[in-house]
Amino acid sequence: MKSLLRLEEAAMFGLAVFLFYTGLNFPGWLFWALLLAPDIGMLGYLVNTKTGAFTYNLLHHKAVAIIIYCLGLYYGEQVWQLTGLILFAHSSLDRVMGYGLKYADSFAHTHLGMIGKK
Repeated sequence: MKSLLRLEEAAMFGLAVFLFYTGLNFPGWLFWALLLAPDIGMLGYLVNTKTGAFTYNLLHHKAVAIIIYCLGLYYGEQVWQLTGLILFAHSSLDRVMGYGLKYADSFAHTHLGMIGKK
């Protein structure tokens, strides 16, 4: 099942790449340059684990990404569409690699299980 879920997430990452290259008027390198930007949410861990989990999850939740992308479509704002696609693609790629949404008790405790050394 784990491989099937990773394959599904890889397909969603591919969808984000496809939507970027076929629907937005930005240079191709910009997608790849911004792909790791959502990890800025980890800075919340400098405050404490509860704040860190909140800020991390806010930038890694696919519903947030989809809402931002759809608002960009509705209002014709390509920067919002780009932001939504970057958030969506990054979250999908994270989940392919086994990183999930965080619980407030520890950075390593995710909805996909514990990450790091067992």
